[in-house]
Amino acid sequence: MSKAQTKQPAAGRRLLRSTTVVGAMTLLSRVLGLVRDVVFARFFGAGIVMDAFFVAFKIPNIFRRFFAEGAFSQAFVPVFTEYDERQSRPEVQELVDRVAGTLGIALFGVTLAGVLAAPLLIAVFAPGFIAGAEAGGDRYGLAVAMLRLTFPYLLFISLAALAGGILNTYQRFAAPAFAPVLLNLCLILFAAGIAPRTADPGIALAAGVFVAGALQLLFMLPFLARLKILPRPRWGWRHPGVRRVLGLMAPVIFGASVAQVNILFDTLIASFLATGSISWLYYSDRLMEFPLGVFGIALATVILPNLSRQHAAQSADEFSATLDWAVRLVALIAVPATVGLAVLAGPLLATIFYGGRFGAGDVAMARISLVAYALGLSGFILVKVLAPGFFARQDTRTPVRIGVLALLVNMGLNLLLVLPWLHFGLPGPHAGLACATSLAAFLNAGLLWRGLVRDGAWRRTPGWGRFLAQVLVAAGLMGGVLVWLLPDTPAWLAAGLLERCAWLAAAVAGGAALYALALLLAGVRPGQLLLRRRQAPL
Repeated sequence: MSKAQTKQPAAGRRLLRSTTVVGAMTLLSRVLGLVRDVVFARFFGAGIVMDAFFVAFKIPNIFRRFFAEGAFSQAFVPVFTEYDERQSRPEVQELVDRVAGTLGIALFGVTLAGVLAAPLLIAVFAPGFIAGAEAGGDRYGLAVAMLRLTFPYLLFISLAALAGGILNTYQRFAAPAFAPVLLNLCLILFAAGIAPRTADPGIALAAGVFVAGALQLLFMLPFLARLKILPRPRWGWRHPGVRRVLGLMAPVIFGASVAQVNILFDTLIASFLATGSISWLYYSDRLMEFPLGVFGIALATVILPNLSRQHAAQSADEFSATLDWAVRLVALIAVPATVGLAVLAGPLLATIFYGGRFGAGDVAMARISLVAYALGLSGFILVKVLAPGFFARQDTRTPVRIGVLALLVNMGLNLLLVLPWLHFGLPGPHAGLACATSLAAFLNAGLLWRGLVRDGAWRRTPGWGRFLAQVLVAAGLMGGVLVWLLPDTPAWLAAGLLERCAWLAAAVAGGAALYALALLLAGVRPGQLLLRRRQAPL
């Protein structure tokens, strides 16, 4: 019996437990991320410093999609899993050494180039910073100085992602999921404790990013040492495993390049809108990323190495059952999260960010874009969960082709939505960018689903129609009750902080309890959360 052939009930409990562990660690990180953003909002508001910082931090995170959780992880984990399944331990260690050395040298070159080309990168990603001089300061010059400190984050976090991919393959999910906590702790410390005491607070924030990246990498090393697979970096361009990883990365890098062009296009448009537009999008995106990260990314992180092992062991039925189980969980969680996030958009922003330099106008503008992002939440999570169905089979080309098409549609929708928004003088034209992103996410998810069904990789189990109807009815009932009972946004702004927190806690807890009760009355039982043996396809 191969290592991939385990009993289904045990596998289901393990997957659910692993998803819960990663979700819990990610929840801790996201809570601290919200604390971090509250500190940002209270100390810096939505003005010049934060616009410049968000652009300077976004650029290394864009390149991170190539070398860290994006192209590299999607290519490395399936190859490493196959080596671990079929090759000897020395061969597995050599693959790790060669990948670490090759990736490290390439990253050092990219990082050096990014630091030197900081003025050009800011000019490309935020040309509006050059076009308009701000009365209170120079966004362009500040963003360039910040980028020179934030760009090395790419080197640290990408090597940390390599370590995380190895640990995830061995079902050690907690440490990689916990590492982002260090980023948030560092940025909170630098934003609240160090930046206000310096002449250039924006530069202090950028320094916090540099320190956080180094800490995340150092944090991962003892866990690799415990598994006795700590990398000893060596150049390995010609190593067959490295070449396979690079071959799988190539189409994903192309797709990621198009994705970054789309992000560039979003930022470019936002930089020409009212000052604060980039920040409003950021704060609303952060709240949307909360359920996406806690659940969607956690689930995708867990199923990729498991799907990779099932594919390597040629267990097609287990592969299909794992995908079906994952998508059922997405429906169960993402649908009510979408409803709750849209209904609670104003209360969330008023409770978490309102105060200091983040005023009522900022709450109103961020609320519009948060609702737009919330409508696409199910699509965003489905993309995260369905794409591993291709990557685990070492097919990186199909999801890239689909992603490129969705991104091109996204770019077109940006113009189709924002330009009329501006023409008719509607409030919050930045929300058009969020609407375009949400619509493109559903297109992406739909095409991924069609490809998996067409390939026979996912064969649906019976009862899907009834299950989806139960979830939709329960989520709709929850949303209707919340709309009926909750005060409007001005009432939230007029209330004190403790009162707002109490209202929000009651709304979230009450909504969750109502949804769970409605599911039970509709016939959904906890046993449906477990992975089961695949039945006859529908």
